[in-house]
Amino acid sequence: MAAKKKSSKKAPAKKKAAAKRKPNAAFMKPMQPSAALGAVIGNGAMPRTEVTKKIWNYIKRNSLQDSKNRRNINADDKLKEVFGGKKQVSMFEMTKLVSKHLK
Repeated sequence: MAAKKKSSKKAPAKKKAAAKRKPNAAFMKPMQPSAALGAVIGNGAMPRTEVTKKIWNYIKRNSLQDSKNRRNINADDKLKEVFGGKKQVSMFEMTKLVSKHLK
């Protein structure tokens, strides 16, 4: 008969105190939007994170998310300028296009 092996249990590792995440300074740096983007979110300088929030608020307020594929955004006249004339972009492509309008 085979002898049973003793299972060696290790003491659970102590967790470090949950360190609060520090925001990346590059994301928090105020950026100046272009005139086309300013028409959508306002002309004041704001961090990239705030720009993204305001664009999503605009998209939801004006029901611009595609009803069949929610990852796509249908552009209205204001957003079409920001999106380089495209009628529809994916939400991932949107961030790339918006970054061109920030200085």
